[in-house]
Amino acid sequence: MAGKKKITHDIEELEETSSTEPEDLKPKRPTAKAPEGIRTFTIARQYDETGVSGVGVVIEGVVLATGQAIIHWLTPAPRGALAIFDSMDDFIKIHINPHPDNASILTWDDGEQIKYGGDVEKD
Repeated sequence: MAGKKKITHDIEELEETSSTEPEDLKPKRPTAKAPEGIRTFTIARQYDETGVSGVGVVIEGVVLATGQAIIHWLTPAPRGALAIFDSMDDFIKIHINPHPDNASILTWDDGEQIKYGGDVEKD
């Protein structure tokens, strides 16, 4: 019966510490374990020097709280391809900076934009 008593005690403790108050249930800012949260973005290209990806929005992605970047290439249809990078900087060094003629525009979900290459300047 000691096991049953322990379970009952754990349930009572959980009931005491959990709340159903609306303010307590609202999403909270990330903790120190995840200081940035998730941030989404798109990459649009004004040109396509390789002829593979096309122009317009060619990538959608997310940067996780860990700093890792998950990239979803939107071509070729219908599924595209996924790639995971240790950081957004790594992705940019590999796929954006080597192709300045593409005039790529990184647009974050909050509207911030960074322009790479071409005759555009970084905002």
